Parts: sequence; structure tokens; C-alpha cells
Amino acid sequence: MTETQADAAPVVEVSTVSKRFGGVLALDQVSLEVLPGEVHALVGENGAGKSTLIKVITGVHRPDAGEVRYQGQPVSFARPLDAQAAGISTTYQELNLVPALSVAENLFLGREPTRFGLVDVARMRRDARALLRRYGIDVDVRRPLREFGLGVQQMVAIARAVSTNATVVVMDEPTSSLEPREVDRLAAVIDMLRAHRVAVLYVTHRLHEVFRLCQRVTVLRDGRVVRTTDVSSTTRLGLISMMLGRDVAEVREHGVTSFAGHGGDGRADAPVLRAEGLVRRHVLDHVSVDVYAGEVVGLAGLLGSGRTETAKAIFGVDPVDAGALRLGGRTWRRWTPATTIRAGLGMVPEDRKAEGIVGGLSVRDNIVLAALPQLTRAGVVSEARCDAIVDTFMRRLRIRASSPHQRVSELSGGNQQKVLLARMLCLRPAVLILDEPTRGIDVGAKAEIQALIDDLAAEGLGVLLISSELEEVVEGAGRVLVLKDGAVIGTLHGDDVSEDRIMTMIARASDE
Repeated sequence: MTETQADAAPVVEVSTVSKRFGGVLALDQVSLEVLPGEVHALVGENGAGKSTLIKVITGVHRPDAGEVRYQGQPVSFARPLDAQAAGISTTYQELNLVPALSVAENLFLGREPTRFGLVDVARMRRDARALLRRYGIDVDVRRPLREFGLGVQQMVAIARAVSTNATVVVMDEPTSSLEPREVDRLAAVIDMLRAHRVAVLYVTHRLHEVFRLCQRVTVLRDGRVVRTTDVSSTTRLGLISMMLGRDVAEVREHGVTSFAGHGGDGRADAPVLRAEGLVRRHVLDHVSVDVYAGEVVGLAGLLGSGRTETAKAIFGVDPVDAGALRLGGRTWRRWTPATTIRAGLGMVPEDRKAEGIVGGLSVRDNIVLAALPQLTRAGVVSEARCDAIVDTFMRRLRIRASSPHQRVSELSGGNQQKVLLARMLCLRPAVLILDEPTRGIDVGAKAEIQALIDDLAAEGLGVLLISSELEEVVEGAGRVLVLKDGAVIGTLHGDDVSEDRIMTMIARASDE
């Protein structure tokens, strides 16, 4: 924190705020201040109170005690739109965009330029293109937002928030779907905001970003502030120990990245899954993938490289124009998710909110959803078998919920991810595709899921692992396929798997 910042009055100040939901105390006398031109990190495990605090500041929730002051004045926003109008803009981890509308319409939703009382579509598209170019994004702003990946959608949400002339920007997990080069662009955006004295409240689980981007950090645990400190005066291990409530020595000894092996080495002469020459016009170019029993295979590449598209093609979500899939002893030229599930393939999708969990259903119903055909006899579901499966996987995956009947939407992101894993695992698959399995979850839940992937591979399950965090791919996979522009440009094995080798391979392919 600079001397100028230290002397400045807070632009946002939270004073001894408490918030209770039923019998749960979500915030307990929390105090926080964010200064003009400061990037202030807010960290903590899922359930620590970060999202609740953001929602109190932006008018989603009203505090039961304490107050929020904005530019020195007490405020109580009735809704987020009022906070935005006052100058507090927010980007959420779960994107609050309208997928059916175009990119341009999402950027200017609620503040569309008009001419003679009508929306000036030409100007809106022109301004949208100019705005996105500032962030290095070159897309057709006329196309529906849903046609783009989560990384592009996230950058659109950030551009929209920053373009509102806000004095405070709250960023909730802004890089959860971004590749390293997109993170670099975001860093440049944040530098620009700081230069204009805009305050940034930065919520993240990626602790290296705290040290790269932020000046101060506040740690929450169980709804309470553990500590607020200058980033320069702490360490990554120190932050983790505060978040987990463990001594630094214990964290150093046991670690928080729980990949123990080298992604397995395969335990059979033939792969349990073989995708050959997958072609999808303008998307995939003769992609081939093998996965052996007990092996973790990583897919690495930058945003738009075709990782998720490959996973969806293998699983059958997206049809292919050419290629074949061999699974469960059979070969298909045309297949669907129903086909692959019956043959022993499971998939946990990248976007758990849009493509995974059914928020209105309970934890129990979400877990057994895919297994209902096997749990049904003569049109009647066996409730006893459902309960047994749910109990088994809630204990094995350590799913934290008040009961199996709690709505899954009320769980933390890490526990929602575990519910999706349980749904697939109860089908007893031979191969499991995991697309961003630790996106947007805290260090504790991430370690649990990484350890689970190791355990599953040790039990003979084949895993296809996709992650935008290269460290996760490198530590978790024994073999890595590197993709660029929908094609496999190389494969790394064993000790050759490293972040440097992956990035060098991508850079060389870009130069050709």
C-alpha cells in the first residue's frame, strides 16, 4: 500500500457487519475497508463468508447488524442495480449474463445507446467492438454469447463491469475460466483501473494472483475476519494457514496440492477408451485420444485450443463429422451421451451451474439422477438403494451438507463439484472426463478433489483431465496431449511433462 493510499479515505467501508440465515451465522462482526486505487484481495475457503459479504456491499442482502459506508456516507442499497448506479460494479464467478442475447447486447444491457427513442444497434455494435479490442478480444459481437466459451464470456462480463465508469469494481473469481494470456490482459485492465483511482475488491482462490495483483488482503474463516494485512508482509503458506486454521509448519509438511503420484501408467495392453480422428468442421481437426485403465491423461492448451470441444465430442454432446470411438469393447461412428454412458464413460462438465447441477433439486436427487434407470424396477424407484448410494458417496467424497435433502444450490462450489463427481461415480464408469474439476473452489476442496482423482486412478479408473491451471495438469497427469486450434500438436510423457515444455510446444506451433 502506498503512502498516498494510506492517507486516503476508504471508498467502501464495512463496519462490524453481521448476517444470519436461519440458524447459520454467515458473517460475524466483519469489518473491511477498500481504498481508492487499491486492489484488495478477499480470500477464504468456500463457506467462509466471501460471497455473503459481497452481496451485503452490493445490495443483494441487508446486514442484520453493522453498516456499509460508501464514499463516507452510510448506504443501504435495495438492489444491485442501485449499487451499480452509485458506482459499485460487480462481476460474479457464476456469470450474470444473458446467453441468448448477443455479445453487444450483453455489454450494454440496461444502458443501450438510443437514437430517436430507439436502440441504436449500429452504434452499440461499434462501441462493443471498440470496447472489447481494449482487452484484446476479437469476436463477432453480433453472435449470441452462448456460442462462446466461458473464458470469452468471463472477459465480456469484466468489460461490461469496468465500462460503467465505476469507482469500485468487485471481481468475484474473475480468472476462474481464463487462460494465462487472458489473465495478463486482466492484469493490464486492473493496472488501468488503479491509475484512474478505481478501487478493486478482488475475490480469488488463486493465491498467486493475490501476490501478483493486490496490495492488501483480508482473510475470512467461518464468517469472521482472521486478519487484514499488506500482501508484502505475508507469504502463500501464511495465507493458507490462516484460511485453514492450521499452523504454517503443518501446511508445509502436508501440502495443499494433493496429487501424490504421476497420473498412473496404464494397466492394460489396450486402452479402455480410444477416440480416433475426430473431425468437427472449424472446431476439431483429426483429434485422437487414448486413455488406459489407471491412467490420468491431461489435455492442455490455451483458450480456444479445443480442449472442452474434444471432451464434448468424445462424450457425445457435440456430434462429429468424421472419426470413431472405441469404448467398452465396441466401436461407433455415431454416438450420443446415452451411448457413451451405457458403455462406461462419465463426464463432469466445465460449467457446473449451466450443464451440471440441478439447483432446485436436493443433494440426494442430484447424485442419483443419472442412475435412476438402474435403480428402477417395473417403473418404481428403489428408495432404499438410492439412500444407500447417496450415503456411500456423501461419506466417501466428504460432501458437506446439512442432510441429503438440502438443496444442492445452497452448497459451496466445492461441494457442488463433489455432488457431480458422485453422480458419475455411482454409474461405475471405466473412464471419467473431468473438465475443470477444481474451477472456482477453495484450496481445501481442491486438495480433496485432487486426492480423489489419484485414488480413482489407483483403483483402475481411466481419467481424462482438463484444466486451465497448467500446474494441475502437470502434477496430475502422467501423459499430456497439447492442443492448438482444435488439433493435437504434441504429446508429453512422464518426466517430460512440465509447464515450460507445454508452453514451448504451443509457442513453436504458433510460429509455424
